[in-house]
Amino acid sequence: MIGFLRGTLVYKQPPLLLLDVGGVGYEVNAPMTTFYELGNAGSELTLFTHLAVSDSAHTLYGFSSRSERRLFRALIKVSGVGPRLGLTILSGISVDGFARCVQFEDTATLVKLPGIGKKTAERLVIEMRDKLDDDFTAADPGPGEPQTDGQTDGNSRQAEGEAYGALIALGYKPAEVSRMLKNVETDGLSTEDIIRTVLKAAS
Repeated sequence: MIGFLRGTLVYKQPPLLLLDVGGVGYEVNAPMTTFYELGNAGSELTLFTHLAVSDSAHTLYGFSSRSERRLFRALIKVSGVGPRLGLTILSGISVDGFARCVQFEDTATLVKLPGIGKKTAERLVIEMRDKLDDDFTAADPGPGEPQTDGQTDGNSRQAEGEAYGALIALGYKPAEVSRMLKNVETDGLSTEDIIRTVLKAAS
């Protein structure tokens, strides 16, 4: 099992990033909460990882904190929640926010996430109730802090196109993404900032 990766960011296009670790390139799927922490290509970062094995593929998932990875691992054990939906959930809500939804049985907030219907939201509340503890919301520094960078992509059209593709990959429907993008101001924003703004507006 690969516990974490520390290396150089080569490429990022949500939800996929490429990490150079000692000359080996690892393709890693990550939630938007992790992408918000990333710097530009060439920056050093550390990701806590989970390896999902299926008949057709071995897929690495990466997270900026242990608490995010723990929640992801707990989510994919819930009936009807696979790795892709787990990634979508973590992209749309923080660990603290999810824990509060479970604690207060707030299914109304959960159903706003793509792929989460009323029955799935109710199942999440019931099955996750006993799995959440203080460790999920405690401060969780990693073995290496991801570097952040305030630079944004000056090409707004390209950034919006990349954001569109990323939101589709996270489970939103094309018509829904188009509507969401029309409702926010995207000029001058990077791909990650556009996605952050859209997801915040949607919730």
